Amino acid sequence: MNENKNVRDRGVVIDDAFAGMLRWAIRIVVIAAAAVVIGWIIGKAWVVLFPVAMALIVSTVLAPPVTWLRKKGWPSSLAAPVVILGFLGIVVGIIAILTPQVAGQSGQIATGASDGLQKIRDWLTDGPLALSNGQITQAISALQDRIESSASAIGSGVFSTIGAATSAIVNLILVLMLTFFFVKDGHKFTPWAQNLGGRRAGDHTVEIFDRVWSTLGGFIRTQSLVALIDATIIGAGMVIVGVPLAIPLAVLTFFAAYIPIIGAFVSGALAVLVTLVTNSPQDALIVLIIVVAVQQLEGNVLSPWLQGKNMNLHAAVVLLSVTGGGTLFGITGAFLAVPVAASVAELLRYVNERIDDQVSASAPNEDSHAADDPS
Repeated sequence: MNENKNVRDRGVVIDDAFAGMLRWAIRIVVIAAAAVVIGWIIGKAWVVLFPVAMALIVSTVLAPPVTWLRKKGWPSSLAAPVVILGFLGIVVGIIAILTPQVAGQSGQIATGASDGLQKIRDWLTDGPLALSNGQITQAISALQDRIESSASAIGSGVFSTIGAATSAIVNLILVLMLTFFFVKDGHKFTPWAQNLGGRRAGDHTVEIFDRVWSTLGGFIRTQSLVALIDATIIGAGMVIVGVPLAIPLAVLTFFAAYIPIIGAFVSGALAVLVTLVTNSPQDALIVLIIVVAVQQLEGNVLSPWLQGKNMNLHAAVVLLSVTGGGTLFGITGAFLAVPVAASVAELLRYVNERIDDQVSASAPNEDSHAADDPS
């Protein structure tokens, strides 16, 4: 009789299972609805959120020198404008030197890529493979139309990710003003947030903010170094091979590296296609080998080594983030996707750590159980 009392009825087990499924279904629906609402709010507030996000990213690069000057005795109101003006001077100087070369030859790059696709089509249809001409022609023509229609955007879009929400000038002014305030008064945010949130919530807020800030700063600095190395090696290889458009292609490689995975693929494909037209198939093969070797170096050595402690994101997460961000918000979304994904991942890691702490604190002490065990 006692054993029968401990056996649960099958109907009760099934009912409990369906009740659990119902609870999880309600949770999933609520989470999905919250995600839709958050996405709608972000879309409506993108005009404001975009310059704030860009200013935060720029501030992660400029805040360390401002902090260093402040420790040397400089007032924040002087250190911030000095660093920002110096940064603007460097950026304007680089743009002034490189823009004429890139913008002036963007049409040649697009034309060369289109002609390279045409050569590939001819080789696929008339070469040893002798593939069907219909589908190949349709695919190549679509790519050619896309490249040629983007010719004017190549030169102008290299140096500007601002302007997706409103005009570039308005966004640029907003970003500069917000950057000034962030680097000038950003060190006051954590004490304010800690006092506002109280002992418990304030400490969590400050810890999450510090982690996200370190992650963003590490991403920008590391990605800039990786982009510089990629552009230098690939550009030097194209110069040695004798590609006429080596410098603008190297510049495109540098800026494309800020869009992980996809940017490297697109810039590498452009370099190979242009070399195929301007030089020869042998030179194009050499450039392809250089591009693949550099991408392998970046993916297997540079990025894991330099970004391992900062990002800690799987390549699949990076690819999906870039694809989703680019689909929703264009080039700016593709650029911001990885920092946003890294920030969310850092938040989830912190939550997971706190859960582990709670589980460990509530777990029974094995030593005390061992002491209580008479055996």
